[in-house]
Amino acid sequence: MTDYGHDLLFGTFITPSNSDPQGPVRLARLSEELGLDLVTFQDHPYQPAFLDTWTLMTWVAAQTQRIHISANVLNMGIRMPAHVARSAASLDLLSGGRFELGLGSGGFNDAAVAMGAERRTPAQSVTALEEALEIIRGVWDADNRAPLRVHGEFHQVDGAKRGPAPAHDMPIWLGAYKPRMLRITGAQADGWLPSLPYFKEGDLARANAIIDEAAQEAGRSPSAVRRLLNLGGAITDRSSGPMQGPVSQWVEELTRMALDDGVSGFIATSDDPDQMRAFALEVAPAVREAVAAERRSAGTVPAAARRGAAALAARRPGIDYDSLPPELAARAVEPGDREYGSVRHNYLRSGAPGLVLRPQDVDEVAAGLAWVQKQDVELAVRSAGHGISGRSTNDGGVVLSMRGLRSVEVVDEATRRVRIGAGATWGEVAEVLAPRGWAITSGDYGGVGVGGLATTGGIGFLGRLQGLTIDHVVAAEVVTADGRVLHASRDEHPDLFWALRGAGGNMGVVTWLEVEAGAVGDVVFSQMTLDATDTAGLLETWGATVEAAPRGLTSFMILPPTRRGQTPMAQLLTVFAAEGADADPDEAIAQLELLADAGPLLGHQAQLLPYSGVVRREDAHHSGGGDPSARSGLLAHLDQDTSRAVERLLGSGESYFTAIRATGGATNDVAPDATAYPHRHQNFALSALGGDQGRLNQAWDAEIGPVMDGSYLSFDTDSRPERLLEAFPEPTFSRLRAVKAVYDPSNVFRTNFPIPPAES
Repeated sequence: MTDYGHDLLFGTFITPSNSDPQGPVRLARLSEELGLDLVTFQDHPYQPAFLDTWTLMTWVAAQTQRIHISANVLNMGIRMPAHVARSAASLDLLSGGRFELGLGSGGFNDAAVAMGAERRTPAQSVTALEEALEIIRGVWDADNRAPLRVHGEFHQVDGAKRGPAPAHDMPIWLGAYKPRMLRITGAQADGWLPSLPYFKEGDLARANAIIDEAAQEAGRSPSAVRRLLNLGGAITDRSSGPMQGPVSQWVEELTRMALDDGVSGFIATSDDPDQMRAFALEVAPAVREAVAAERRSAGTVPAAARRGAAALAARRPGIDYDSLPPELAARAVEPGDREYGSVRHNYLRSGAPGLVLRPQDVDEVAAGLAWVQKQDVELAVRSAGHGISGRSTNDGGVVLSMRGLRSVEVVDEATRRVRIGAGATWGEVAEVLAPRGWAITSGDYGGVGVGGLATTGGIGFLGRLQGLTIDHVVAAEVVTADGRVLHASRDEHPDLFWALRGAGGNMGVVTWLEVEAGAVGDVVFSQMTLDATDTAGLLETWGATVEAAPRGLTSFMILPPTRRGQTPMAQLLTVFAAEGADADPDEAIAQLELLADAGPLLGHQAQLLPYSGVVRREDAHHSGGGDPSARSGLLAHLDQDTSRAVERLLGSGESYFTAIRATGGATNDVAPDATAYPHRHQNFALSALGGDQGRLNQAWDAEIGPVMDGSYLSFDTDSRPERLLEAFPEPTFSRLRAVKAVYDPSNVFRTNFPIPPAES
């Protein structure tokens, strides 16, 4: 009996016939409507009666929303591996992570040669496929800066640029039957995808044994290879042989294959809609139930929790990996796992955590939090990993990633109340809300996570119109250090609700927030470049213009370093918006002309577009980004003294990226004690990135220290204790310590703005 513990997948195998071009598309859409997991298409490019499989898969991806798509299998005898890698990654990115790559060494050699392919013996085809695997994985390794070089017998790349990476950890499934291909499958592939009609009795078990042995020899767990199977057969009223009979027979046979032969992907090979309905609605649910019941009884370990020797050797001290609850182990990522490179870092900070947990609901968050507290390592909580401060990763500790909780749900149309998972990004939120004419101010980049921004502040492109993001949060669900799941609002746990809006990372793990969106139509987005030779004069004029502008205008300034012989420049990113309506282009132009007068204008472009076009959905592929040092401070005004101080900071050369974000407006309508973010009179936030923390601190303290008025810690990496009182001046700090003592007396959440609990 062999059960590798994979979750079960059910799919269809559709003939890409071109006699009715939309026929395969309809069947694919039907597969999705029936709740199936996967739709696949055979690939025979030399067959004039078939649609091109790549084109068909792309069209189907655009016509569906949820179902995953794969070739079954892609003929590599006629394709360049690097091209396949980029095509697959592109389709995965465009479909939101719904493409899987099924490959074969290529059959029908004469037909392929007739189309211009190189003639190869079966052994040569296998060698070529093995080389292709190396190239495809090399192209996907986008974090590797070294050019890709593979000098194979049949495939060569010499200095190819890597990327893009797929949207998800895309598996490669191989169609394999002979011993050598089976050994390659066990050593290198993520799945095995043969067809049952080609097997004689005992072949499935014998092939599994070869794959398992090859996997173990490669230091992998046999469960690293998912076993899928094209079924053949038909669902009929009477039994006439294997896979030829009623639903009950199919359920019995598939359940046995899942538990005895480790098959976890069942693909029905039929173009008959009635067969597809019976398979999806009758067979699949019954097999899932039967297998789940047997696994519960047997205590089957999920596939993701089984690791080979190489992965086990990479484990870090202080973490009891074997005690991890099964529901978390199934999706956890360890240093030896292939996905590790895509989850270890955040946007600008390199990390090497010992484990990344990826819960999917609040119960798993609570289970993960309880387990982490029994480990002898630090905990980091990650929303989407974009934070400048880098507190969402660590070295050797545990990261609790909230990306699995990223739903965006409207809960009250009248008040525009939206419930958002903490792992969602603001680009995803904007995309959902834009068709309704709604928007929530949310930073300046769509890849920023909801949970981080909406619990610390939220200085965004609609900030002067709407205020801070936290000003629109009306409720939250929080898992506290002792495992309680609390709802915080003005009526429930109001002390916690107050603290969450400004210092949320100190109090617990937020799983969702309810936010009241604003009615915002299309906005004008302007990108303007100005001569910054007179930096102080530019800043002073721009600052005064912004403060005098209507609240619908919010402007950010970026001051890049000036290279020798070049004119200093400033880039303005400005949004002009109106409450409850589209922005008036004429009014926007008038205000932008005033901004343009702040300095000599070098370039300008503006467009009218939805807010989702400004804060766009972004797929994060974080690779560390250089580990910059950062400082942050709030400024009441950009008066002459303050503008000159910023100019001197730039002149020091210690900041290679300096940004000033306008706040104020509606932000300053809120009382300082209404939230744990008390800074309600400042009009600008200044941030600087440098290469050395000590030198940046010295320049910052000398020039900006005397003029700054508070701090926004999300943009600061200086760990000196005085930063806390700059961010949370009294009486806010003492009040936060008192709340901390109630909800986190043991200081479990001490790596995000480290507020110590008040002593009893």
